[in-house]
Order: sequence, then C-alpha cells, then structure tokens
Amino acid sequence: MSLEIAPSTSTADELFAFAGRYLPGGVSAAARIHPSIGRPFFAARAQGSRVWDLDGREYIDLNMSFGAALLGHGHPAVRRAIESALDMGVLCAFETPLQAEAARKITEYVPCAELVRFTQSGTETTWHAVRTARAYTGRTKVVKFEGHFHGFNDVLGYSMWPSLAEAGPPEAPRTIAASGGMPPAGAADIFVLPWNDAAALERCLAAHGHEIAAVIMEPIAHNAGTILPAPGYLEAVREMTRQHGVVLIFDEILSGFRTGPGCAQEYLGVTPDLCTLGKTLGGGTPLSAFAGSREVMGAVAPLGTAVHSGTFNAHAIPILAANAFLDEIADPRFWQDLKVKEDFFYGGLRTAFQQAGLPVWVQAVGARFSLHFGLEAEPRTYREAAAADGAMATAFYGAALEHGVYFHHAKHHGFSSMHSRSDLEQALDRIEAAARGVSSS
Repeated sequence: MSLEIAPSTSTADELFAFAGRYLPGGVSAAARIHPSIGRPFFAARAQGSRVWDLDGREYIDLNMSFGAALLGHGHPAVRRAIESALDMGVLCAFETPLQAEAARKITEYVPCAELVRFTQSGTETTWHAVRTARAYTGRTKVVKFEGHFHGFNDVLGYSMWPSLAEAGPPEAPRTIAASGGMPPAGAADIFVLPWNDAAALERCLAAHGHEIAAVIMEPIAHNAGTILPAPGYLEAVREMTRQHGVVLIFDEILSGFRTGPGCAQEYLGVTPDLCTLGKTLGGGTPLSAFAGSREVMGAVAPLGTAVHSGTFNAHAIPILAANAFLDEIADPRFWQDLKVKEDFFYGGLRTAFQQAGLPVWVQAVGARFSLHFGLEAEPRTYREAAAADGAMATAFYGAALEHGVYFHHAKHHGFSSMHSRSDLEQALDRIEAAARGVSSS
C-alpha cells in the first residue's frame, strides 16, 4: 500500500484539492472557507501580528484566530508556559496545582465568578452552562436572542444568522436550526427573542417564567456585528430574571477580556449568575470555562447533579498558557497600551474608508471590531446589521488579502497586544488602497 503525502511546496489550490480527498470540504472547520477566495487561507506560520501563507507572503493579521490570539501569535510568555508543560510530561487527566491557580485568578478578575470549571471549546462550554442552569432551577426551557452565537450544539444552535427572508417578524423571530442533523424536538425548549427589546423579554417571562431555566446572551454581540446593549437594557434583564428565578448567563467567549480583566460584565456594570469564557483565555490554545456564583455552580457534580467531566478538561498545556495570559493582563499597562492602539486604529480606519469613498460603518468595542458595509448608522439590532452589503464585504476582504492584510470573511475582526503602531499604520495604508480599489470597480 502506498502512502500519499501532501507536498510541502504545493500551491494553495493544489493543497485544497489534496485536503478535499480526506477532509470534508477540504477543511477542519466549516468557517475556515474564505468566501473571497473560495477556499481556506492556508497559513505556513505566524508570529506576533503577522501571518505567512504557503508562498512565504506576509500579511498583517486582523483576524487573530477569530479572537483567540489577543496576546498575538507566539507571545513569549505563552511559549514559555507551553515549554513548561512539555517539561512536566504533557500531563493529561490529572489534577495539579495549576487548575486551581488559574481559577483563582479568574475569580479575582471576573465579577460573577466564585467557582470555575474548565472545558475546551466554546460550543461545549455554553452547553454545560445551560445544563448547570437547568439542574439548578429544575426547569428546561431557555431564552436566547436572534443573531447571538453560542456554538454549534443542539441546545443553543438556533437563529444565529438567519436570512432576513426566513427570520420571521422582528418582534417574534422564528426558531431556526443553524445546522442539519439537529433534532426538531429541541426547538420546543428554546424561545428566540429580539435583543435590546426589554418588553419582548418581559412578555416571555410573564407567560413562561416558571418553565425557563436560563436567559443567555452575548452582552456585547460581537457575532452579530459588535452590537451594544441599549441604555438600561441589561439592567432590566438582570432585574426581570432575578424576579422570575431565572439564571442569567453572559456568553463571554468572545467579549471576555476585550475591555479589561473583568470582561464585558464589569465594563457594562451588570453581573450575571453564570458566564462562559474562552477564545483568548488560553493564549491561543484550546481552553474555555464556565464560571458563576457559588450557589448556582453548586449544581455541578460532584457538588450537584449536573455532570461535567472529560479526559482533556484543563489539560496542562492550555492551563499553563491560561496562567500566563492571566498574568499578562493583570498589569494595568497592558490595557493602557491597548486603549491607545484602539483610539488610533479605529479613528484611522474610519478615515481610510471615508477617503477611499467606500461606505463602511466601523463598530468597535475594546480590541474587537466589525465592518458594516453599506450602512451609514450604528446598527442596534441583528436585523439592521444583517442588511449590510455582503457582496461589497466579499470584494473588500479579497482586495485586502491582495494588499497584504488578512481579514477573514467574518462578523468581527481584531488586533493584538503585539501589533505595534507601525503595524497599524501599515494596515491602514493597505486597507485604504484595498477600499479604493473596491470603490472604483
């Protein structure tokens, strides 16, 4: 039997064809297909603010691993942490002092966190958070919001990015499964509501509060286009859920550690009962967590009946990387430096699009931002954000690649602490050139 090996010098198209023989669609995750080029962006390596393709071409990275690399690619502290894990023998399925130390740091930073459990992907983390809320309340139904993404699990995988044609009335969105293979019966336990509409939640809780275990949301809806909560909305949600004995869950997989060590809940001044954390928590390694009050987290086994276990939970490599990340963000200078970069870059980004004559609304919070093509005002709802010009976005992201800036075709983008002022200046020049090309075409 002969063994076929992918040639290391193959072009991206050749490698994509090779991968398609062994990986469904030629990728390991559906979202890695880049619509602007019709295949994944194949990376050879990355360092700091940069990524290189198979041909050795260098790009300024403004995706940053979908938000997992807030510290940049290969941050020295993370590298040292991973090397320490290797020295320990790549410990797997053991408790060590490291897990409790990382959890302690999280409880010091994040307002709702009194107890913490570590998982791997965000998809499983949100599922465990809901399971915990169900075990705590003895109820089964869950409220989620249109346009909010909580991973591709069967519990919450509904109405993430529905087309406007299928979404139903704005005041009463349809519950639309985001994947094939989801059991139809699961939709019976989900209420999908419009976000930023306190009256809609009030009506739902008045009618079904006795059945509802949890209300889950992205407190800053990065996955819908970095949409911010309306003034007073989160406070109203907190009060209503408390009145009805419903667990409030903030999904901070993406919003966590973007605006400060206390995450969006500290930034916005509203404390949930549970939260989920991930993406950047592991410093670029696979780590997520769910955390919350001692009372609600008491529902997790072995304290309670909600079983959360797994061989790879809190593996030594991501836990050591997380400890390094949490130490880095403990320094106030980290956030001061990031804020200076945010102010410079976002102002420059708006100017670049204006000078290029390309209509783009730049929506930014912390080190994460969204580009709404064709919009002239800040979107306040998923429906408003979904009305953006998708064809213009596809053209721009392709042009940006040609000019040496890597955006993925996604709802959100970002930079890292390793992006220098010079990196951001170069990125702005290249972005303006790409935008001019799209504007003139």
